[in-house]
Amino acid sequence: MVLNVAGLVAILVFYCFILGVGIYAAWKRRAQKHSSDEIILAGRTIGTFVGLMTMTATWVGGGYINGTAEVTYTRGLLYCQAPFGYAISLALGGIFFAKKMRDCEYKTMLDPLQECYGQRWGCMLYLPALAGEALWSASILAALGSTLAVILGLTDAISVIVSAAIAVLYTMMGGLYSVAYTDVVQLFCIGIGLWLAVPFAMHSEYSGSLSLNNTNWLGEVPQNPYEWSTWWDYAFLLICGGIPWQVYFQRVLSSKTGKQAQILSIGASVGCLVMAVPAVLIGAVARTVEWEETPFNKSIVESGKEKLVLPLVLQYLTPSVCPDRGYVIAV
Repeated sequence: MVLNVAGLVAILVFYCFILGVGIYAAWKRRAQKHSSDEIILAGRTIGTFVGLMTMTATWVGGGYINGTAEVTYTRGLLYCQAPFGYAISLALGGIFFAKKMRDCEYKTMLDPLQECYGQRWGCMLYLPALAGEALWSASILAALGSTLAVILGLTDAISVIVSAAIAVLYTMMGGLYSVAYTDVVQLFCIGIGLWLAVPFAMHSEYSGSLSLNNTNWLGEVPQNPYEWSTWWDYAFLLICGGIPWQVYFQRVLSSKTGKQAQILSIGASVGCLVMAVPAVLIGAVARTVEWEETPFNKSIVESGKEKLVLPLVLQYLTPSVCPDRGYVIAV
């Protein structure tokens, strides 16, 4: 695959900008003492706007956006459960847990469990939490690497290493405060970028009609008890499994007050749904395309490239000078 030099330059500029934002946030907090509260919880001083953005961005990453487009393309909106499941989990977390956790001034999600069951069980419960965070991070980096591979012609390894290194660098310099500020920038970029891409994709010469009479992008209703039970199993997995995440409670515990933590959780649940809309539209548009007639020149399903639906739409259904590609990829 030929290297896209213009796209690579755009990505490098964007990465430098993100790194600069992270360094600036760290510089703003330079006068604060380097306590665990300051590094892990930004001194519990995260405001409403930044808190809402960083809590939403905690869920809305590469895996979330790419996965939403992929499932909408392969199975339809009825089976695209992550946006609804995670939105409900954030709302439930805000209603039942956020205020109490923040008012008790815990530092991590596991603190109340350790208080109740002791240090040994606290250590044991840390292991599944660590595994969950590691696998979630891997999905984000994998989505980023595959997207860059399609649009820029870079290898997955280079994309993942550079992206992870930049994130680690600004996190080491400023802790959660730097992460929160970069989340704001990235969330705006991914939102603006995806919404800019949608009209290009919908009006591409290769795209068809989104009318349900022509393209069933809603998907098929489960026809038997096994399919229904599987659907509900995934639904409860997302709803209940979306609550006990350290990255979520880190944002809750960094809020100024317990009431604010509740507001941020419920606001982020709405944000997750809103940010999923353009990805759903992109997945639906992909279902209308005869991919053998595009420059891709083969079926996405037969070639096993379903996970690349979003980057393939950006690559082949939007103009080569479309300015949002770099923003979408970098986020």
